[in-house]
Amino acid sequence: MLPFYNRILVPTDLTPNSKFAFKHAVMLGRHNDAKIYLLHVLPEVDSTMHNYISSILGEGKLEELEQKNRGKAKDQLKKTLDDFAKQELEKFPEDLARFSGTEVVIGHPVSQILETADRLDVDLIVMGTHGKGVLTHAFLGSVAEKVLQKSTRPVFVIPLPKE
Repeated sequence: MLPFYNRILVPTDLTPNSKFAFKHAVMLGRHNDAKIYLLHVLPEVDSTMHNYISSILGEGKLEELEQKNRGKAKDQLKKTLDDFAKQELEKFPEDLARFSGTEVVIGHPVSQILETADRLDVDLIVMGTHGKGVLTHAFLGSVAEKVLQKSTRPVFVIPLPKE
């Protein structure tokens, strides 16, 4: 049996390669009549940095600022992503109709991508990767590689195009 993709998740970090990966997802969506979801993960502040800032601002101030601004930041990013998709697909109304929305979540990128894929019950994850150097990649790895290793779903990793 050949695979059929009904729902496609496109994690994006708003870099140029994410735009390139989105275009690949749109073509796959077009050929499979699939719904396409965009996801952006806001990383959590490192605990050491969180403690440092909290000690400077005073007890409870950082949490208060985070609560006040977290929703605003998520709403703005969601609007940015929605606008991005609409702009990319404005000449392709049939593809725009497949666009099923965006999600902005906070947490560790790999775990949030996998959790969102499970929650939305997607059939495929399409994501870009960066042209990091060998040394950087050896020590840090990449989100795309970690998603590829941990996912139980197919993952298409789109490399940065040559200029």
